[in-house]
Amino acid sequence: MNDERFVSAVVLAPFALEGFVKARSLSGETRHLLRLSSVVLRNGTVERVYKIEAARAIEGAPSHILVKFKDIDTPEAAKALSGAEFLLSRSEAAPLAKGEYYIRDLKGLSVVDGDGGGLGEVRDIMEGGGGQLVEVRLFSGETRLVPFRDEFFGEINVEKREITLLVRWILE
Repeated sequence: MNDERFVSAVVLAPFALEGFVKARSLSGETRHLLRLSSVVLRNGTVERVYKIEAARAIEGAPSHILVKFKDIDTPEAAKALSGAEFLLSRSEAAPLAKGEYYIRDLKGLSVVDGDGGGLGEVRDIMEGGGGQLVEVRLFSGETRLVPFRDEFFGEINVEKREITLLVRWILE
């Protein structure tokens, strides 16, 4: 897993006249982004390493930063980067607090009941209207969405590749 890369931020738009861009952190954290000296940007299928000349937080917008890349010196050049994704290695990605997980690490976990019986597999984690939803593919082939909340999920064991579903009825 050491060579994994995460999409950690997205370039939104040019900012000012010197070639700065505004970028949004997908995790809401920005400190790790402000420490970067270079980054791989993916724009469509094209990936390129850019050296970072300057980066700073935006007051009042905690998940946004301003970035100045080397050789991007005009608003027109900066606009060409709009929509580009910051690809970071696991070691560069936002640090996790206790009880936090990278979505990539949850995908593929076996969903088990409280007795350890298999129910299915985590296919994805997605944003829903009231929070995150876990897409569970049951062994029958059917898919269910379960709110990613403590009342539905218990132990998450990434090393064992299992997540415990506390209430089976939510899959009905």
